[in-house]
This record gives sequence, structure tokens and C-alpha cells, in this order.
Amino acid sequence: MPNEAKFYDGQFLIAMPGIGDPRFEQTVIYMCAHTEEGAMGIVINRPMEDLDFATLLHRLEIVPEEKAQDIPEEVRHTPVMVGGPVEPTRGFVLHSTDYFNPQITLPVTPHVGLTATLDILHDMARGAGPRDVLIALGYAGWAPGQLESEIQQNVWLTCEADRDILFLSPVETRYEKALRKLGIDPGFLSADAGHA
Repeated sequence: MPNEAKFYDGQFLIAMPGIGDPRFEQTVIYMCAHTEEGAMGIVINRPMEDLDFATLLHRLEIVPEEKAQDIPEEVRHTPVMVGGPVEPTRGFVLHSTDYFNPQITLPVTPHVGLTATLDILHDMARGAGPRDVLIALGYAGWAPGQLESEIQQNVWLTCEADRDILFLSPVETRYEKALRKLGIDPGFLSADAGHA
């Protein structure tokens, strides 16, 4: 590995067409941690079927179904993402750092934190959560050197993360918007693209 290792914390990984793994076809991953020991990220554009924040709270017995209307409107119907294939029942919340607890929140960038405890769900349910949220079950993980190798093999494109894409854009537009952020028209990408 070169002396100046490049880490991708706080960046997007954008799956190239023909990635060869259906779990990651047309996905955008927000990178939460990347060190010499490996990497971890959350898929931000693959919603779970029939699971939103209110339903999740009901299943976790945090808020009974008949009290769903008490959940703040701005988060009640927030979709829950399939965050990746690792630990698919473990919950993660990517969020703006207006909500930050040094005991439980991992700072990813000055503007984005990651919290993986029930505390944040309780706070969100009572209207005391962060301004921006992305809820996911599971995550994507890489062994030491694996992500760097995949990037060299053109499995992933990388770019700076963008708050609009991460938190505000409709889920179905995030892949195309991430590509366009790099100046790439998705229609020009082909699974058979060669190398120049």
C-alpha cells in the first residue's frame, strides 16, 4: 500500500453496471468508516418493502400501532433501507449532527453522524431527533484492502457525499443523481465498458 493511503469516509460509493452482485446493483453507499482494518458503509437507495419508521417502531415495541399518529409527521413514513448484507437485523441511523451524543454517535464528518442504538429511535418518535435522517437495517462491510482492490477493478465509482442525495432526494433518484454529480449520464454506462 502506498505511504499516502486514501480513505473514503464520508464519500459515496456508486456501483458500476455489471457489478456482478445483485445485492449491490445500482446502489449508492455512504461510507461511514474506512481504515487499514477495513471499511463499513450503508446503502442509501434500497428501501425495504413495507417497512417505514412507524412500522419499525411498532415491531420493536417502542410505539404501539394505535399510537402511530403520535409520531412526528416528518419522520413517520420515512423508509427503512436495506443497508447491506452484513448483520441485516441491526439498525443504523445516519443523521445530521444537530443530534449528537458522544457516548453513542460516531462522527463520520462534521455534518453527518451514525448512531446505532435504540436511543435515537425513541428520540425521533417523540420529536427530539435529528433534522436529517436515513434509517437502515444491515450494512456493507469490507475486509482490509478489499475495498481498495474493488475500486482499482472499477467495481465502484467514488465521489464526495451530498446532503441532498443522502437525506432529501427521493430514494429512486439517488443512483442517477450520484452519477450525475460525477458528470456521468447513466445512459452512457454499460456493463460491457472497457478500459481506455
